[in-house]
Amino acid sequence: MTMELYLLGWTLALAIVQILLPAMYRNRETGLDYNAGPRDKEGPPMGVITGRLFRAQKNLFETLPLFIGAILIAHVGGQEGAMTAWGAWLYFLARIVYVPLYAMGIPYVRSMVWGISLLGLVLVILPVIF
Repeated sequence: MTMELYLLGWTLALAIVQILLPAMYRNRETGLDYNAGPRDKEGPPMGVITGRLFRAQKNLFETLPLFIGAILIAHVGGQEGAMTAWGAWLYFLARIVYVPLYAMGIPYVRSMVWGISLLGLVLVILPVIF
């Protein structure tokens, strides 16, 4: 298996973690009975960290389909190389760093890390389109 596919697998594992984290925090806020029920009524207001974790999850899910597609196209098209490997690493590592930065509410650095993940995505896409 190539490094790019390996990192895609770990990125999907990160996506699962990012599904579970805000759910666990929300569970603490609403209680298990509410969360297991039909949720017909509004629960208590979402906490600050829970909200941040949900937004970080949404942010990952905005670019994840592009990353998946780019990695798979590069693999099927035989375009994997140093640039796609660097891109996959940058995307994956930046996405890991992004979660705690967002949860802690750290501005600017969080945006810079997001930019690094986007650069990684571009590095994977470039060999595919050129």
